[in-house]
Amino acid sequence: MHRISLGNTVFEGANSTYCFDGESTVLIDTGVAIDETRAELESELAALGVEFADVDAIVLTHYHADHSGLAGEIQAESDATVYAHPADAPLIAGDAGAWEDLEATQRRLFEEWGMPEPAREELLGFLRMSESEGIYGEPVDVTPVEDGETLSFGVGTDERELELEVCHTPGHTAGHICLVHDEEIFTGDALLPEYTPNVGGADVRVDRPLEQYLRTLEIIADGGFDRAWPGHREPIDDPAQRARRIRDHHEERAFRVLSALESSEPADAWTVSDRLFGDLSTIHILHGPGEASAHLEHLTRTGALERGDAGYRLADGVEERIREREDGRWPL
Repeated sequence: MHRISLGNTVFEGANSTYCFDGESTVLIDTGVAIDETRAELESELAALGVEFADVDAIVLTHYHADHSGLAGEIQAESDATVYAHPADAPLIAGDAGAWEDLEATQRRLFEEWGMPEPAREELLGFLRMSESEGIYGEPVDVTPVEDGETLSFGVGTDERELELEVCHTPGHTAGHICLVHDEEIFTGDALLPEYTPNVGGADVRVDRPLEQYLRTLEIIADGGFDRAWPGHREPIDDPAQRARRIRDHHEERAFRVLSALESSEPADAWTVSDRLFGDLSTIHILHGPGEASAHLEHLTRTGALERGDAGYRLADGVEERIREREDGRWPL
């Protein structure tokens, strides 16, 4: 297996594509569909003796452009089979109705979150510009894969059949998957070495995003994996420890969300986001209130918050419990 590091000037940078070569050539994720990334991927594959036309299969961890963007172009040159989870497949395929539904949900939530008009206009301008640059690439003929399914791809360079077990790991997106190979796991954006993956804004279609993502972290932490290969940056040598640290981070964030509502009037998601993250720009205008909303929704369902017409407020007795906690965390 070869890890190919790709630049990414559109989002958070340093994507990773993984190439298995042998009897079958298989890619996990492809990078964003911009000229610089395309040239990098072609060059790195050429160093392995591989061209786009040689690719037999592509497995996509999720629909975001920095992971799926070049899949359509590679498929057009190679007739590769492209696999993705059914929840993300319509977006990867470029289904107009699926994209319209996503955008309609975003606009409804912008209103619900209390996003001001100037911020909304800046975000929509950024999204329109990204779309006009074609970062999602060409439409893809997607073969859906389900949780627990094993994909087999012929003999690899170690003379064994390459097998990738699909593990549905929603939260960051509705159809996010990880791929298990022997004692290692390819985690896409479910587990990253530096950043904590966004939940709530990264895919507004996800129901109960924080709850689902916490379950994903449990799957990774309990999997006994020797190493994780993430969708950005360097491999993670202790996936369980990293998964638990990200859960700790969300407990710290939950504490900050509750503290932001301490001794104050009810507030909407945008106001809480501002108290947590301050001024935001470009894609973070979506991710900030989305993350805040995911926590507010989860804390409301678990009884720490109440929600009324004016927004979210602390439930009775929670302010005293916040002051009693010395670890700066709220158990989730």
